[in-house]
Amino acid sequence: MKKIFLPLSLFAVIHTTHAASAEHCATLSDNAQRLACYDQLFAPNQIKKASKAVLDLDKSYEKSRATGETEIVISESQITPTSKEDEAFSSLSFLYDLDKNSSKGILSVREHEPMYIMPAWYNTSPNYTPHSPSRGTSDNDIQKKQKRVETKMQMSFKTKLMEDVFKTRSDLWFGYTQQSNWQMYTLGDKSAPFRNNDYAPEIFMTQPVKANLPWGGKLRVLGAGYVHHSNGQSRPLSRSWNRGYVFAGMEWGNLTVVPRIWTRIDPETGEKDDNPDIMRYMGYGDLKFMYKFNDKHAAAATVRFNPKHGYGAIQADYVFPIKGRLKGYVRGFHGYGENLLEYNHKQTGIGLGVMLQGWDKH
Repeated sequence: MKKIFLPLSLFAVIHTTHAASAEHCATLSDNAQRLACYDQLFAPNQIKKASKAVLDLDKSYEKSRATGETEIVISESQITPTSKEDEAFSSLSFLYDLDKNSSKGILSVREHEPMYIMPAWYNTSPNYTPHSPSRGTSDNDIQKKQKRVETKMQMSFKTKLMEDVFKTRSDLWFGYTQQSNWQMYTLGDKSAPFRNNDYAPEIFMTQPVKANLPWGGKLRVLGAGYVHHSNGQSRPLSRSWNRGYVFAGMEWGNLTVVPRIWTRIDPETGEKDDNPDIMRYMGYGDLKFMYKFNDKHAAAATVRFNPKHGYGAIQADYVFPIKGRLKGYVRGFHGYGENLLEYNHKQTGIGLGVMLQGWDKH
């Protein structure tokens, strides 16, 4: 009876204490003081309950080494409660729900790749005659008449299909990204055509992890996915390929690094392949760097390189405030694969516009 009575007594004391504290908060006439009182009373517990368990790679390795068998160790994510709960989470955490599941739940529209509009994108070397080994050289009026300056835009979103699957708290996602090149400045023509559209639906899985890296870094997430990438055009302008990929997300303070490795997975070969040499130019992966200077300014870079053939690309991005939540966006690009139609054409471009959502959000 004593064993039962003691927990009940403790519960009664805790409940009475919280009730008394809540009553005290309610008596405060100042709005700011009353809100601070409630935050101090309830906010830390709310954050703790919302935390998500992650796969601890360091402890899993140590335990597996000690037992001689594969062992999985799940640890609670280390979240430090702050006056503003969002400050406790990083960009990677928000993008992939690493420390807690989003209150939006599954099947809700979420941020994915950056979403932007660049009214002015200048290309130093337009590709007037796109070429592919299996499709030959394309004789197309839209390509021939294209201007060096065009409008470039991208829309992107993802949604969580399943959360906390398996025993390791993995999440399953669907993502979609569409990039467009719009010849808005082709004056004198009856219409301003979209020169190219790239479509990239994908499905991928993320695994929250916990592991220490050199120089104070943290490994936060591992992932794998499958993406179909095509431009939806008919031959000879058709371009498409399918990839399987793996990636990792790492953080060093305000610096985020995401390496990704891919391999081509395509049933078409020979003459049925729109772009048989695409891996030569797109390589076997990319490396992304993202750095937040403060809440208003952020920069990023993406690098691709195929050491066997010497082809690659580098892209640099900068985000800055304009007014309110509106942010300016500058991009520079040099190399191959700026878009799918011109995957094997080397070009240099620079653009200015606005970013609607992206890696700089948090």
